[in-house]
Amino acid sequence: MNDLLKLEQVETHIGQYHILQGISFEVKKGEVTVLLGRNGAGKTTTLRTIMGLNPASKGRVTFKGEQIQALPTYTVAKKGIGYVPEDQGIFAGLTVEENMKVAIQKENEKTAKRMDWILELFPDLKKFWNKPGGYLSGGQKQMLSIARAYVNENELLLIDEPSKGLAPIVVEKVMESILQMKNQTTIVLVEQNFMMASTIGDRFYIIDDGRTVNSGTMKQLKEDEEMKRKYLGIA
Repeated sequence: MNDLLKLEQVETHIGQYHILQGISFEVKKGEVTVLLGRNGAGKTTTLRTIMGLNPASKGRVTFKGEQIQALPTYTVAKKGIGYVPEDQGIFAGLTVEENMKVAIQKENEKTAKRMDWILELFPDLKKFWNKPGGYLSGGQKQMLSIARAYVNENELLLIDEPSKGLAPIVVEKVMESILQMKNQTTIVLVEQNFMMASTIGDRFYIIDDGRTVNSGTMKQLKEDEEMKRKYLGIA
């Protein structure tokens, strides 16, 4: 199986702070790769570094065989990487329809089909199509954020903490939607909810203090009580 994305000893500084101090991992095409670790370990910064929002100060980020660590964010996005940020990143003053239109890079038949599929997957978006994004509930905003990243023909989706702050019933809906997307695109997921991460994920990498410290299949992690306790605080 091909590596779609590869990070090699990536380091990132934010101001005077040395946040990432050696992140390495590989993302296989067609899989969900989960980045795990305690709060403040560097997971969000890793996704932002891939997108060029916090540029790497050392190391290599390779997407489809091409180094992208020096590229601006808009160029990274055009290469086929969609990003769902932790804070959702929607426009509160624009309607759901306008939020979706702003996100579309290329209007064609494929995009129209994806839009139809998204509105089937997230009927609430159809229901509130003409309402401002700020009018939506937390779960609906998360759905809109995922939909905005998915509407384009991205080969890779980076999704940061999709279950954060959501009620359990909404988490189930978001989880179900990502499982459906998994059939059509490759995903890198940052997620604190271990039940969700272990249900969706194929492989995992644990990040601790800005470094990759462990990796394997999700099945291996589920069975490794000591690793879960040591790095994730799961008893």
